[in-house]
Amino acid sequence: MCGRFVVANVGSELVGVLRVDVENDVLPAPSYNIAPTASAAIVLDSVKTDPPTRRLEPARWGLVPSWAKDPGIGVKAFNARSEEIENKPMFRGALEKRRAIVPASGYYEWKTTDDGKVPHYIHPADGSPLFFAGLYEWWKNPELADDDSARWMLSFTILTRASIGRLGSIHDRMPLFMDADYADAWLDPSTDNVGDILDAAIDAAPTVADTLDDHVVSTAVGNVRNNSPELIEPVDE
Repeated sequence: MCGRFVVANVGSELVGVLRVDVENDVLPAPSYNIAPTASAAIVLDSVKTDPPTRRLEPARWGLVPSWAKDPGIGVKAFNARSEEIENKPMFRGALEKRRAIVPASGYYEWKTTDDGKVPHYIHPADGSPLFFAGLYEWWKNPELADDDSARWMLSFTILTRASIGRLGSIHDRMPLFMDADYADAWLDPSTDNVGDILDAAIDAAPTVADTLDDHVVSTAVGNVRNNSPELIEPVDE
């Protein structure tokens, strides 16, 4: 699973090679401890233009489908197993037409040891952005007026798959890493062969995983109120 991640940059420094056309004027500030229900920037191809416009937008972490009665359902939908989403009503619609990429600097995972759970920070060795495959949804708050700008909420989930190699020794699940070469096909809402694109992304993820570094960090990351660059600094095991 992926339950905490880091975004140390914003805007063009964050999205790198994804060629975003429009950046929202109000993006979340850098954060070293993003937890479910917090806001983060995601990349999506808007279907309101032809051709689609690639946008960088703020979104709530935890998918809230359009049919939900309230946004509380998103608390349990911050991750989605990539090998199951085609058969899950919660995610099936978004997989077909509303796919996203979640850019990050890195993420945290907790390794179970004889002495308890030890947090690791996992990140690209060269400092480049890390891309997670995601899905997004728009949810309309029925309690707000039609002209209220806050009526529509954008939310997302991060896809996961079985871990491999060194990452497998930390946790049995890892985010579905998205190679930039697959970004256009993944984001394109007109793509018909979604299953093939998903399978290709699952198969390619280990290549990205093999390039990642990790180190032990302070247990302070376990408290969502802690949020500073010191959280990603290595500590002695």
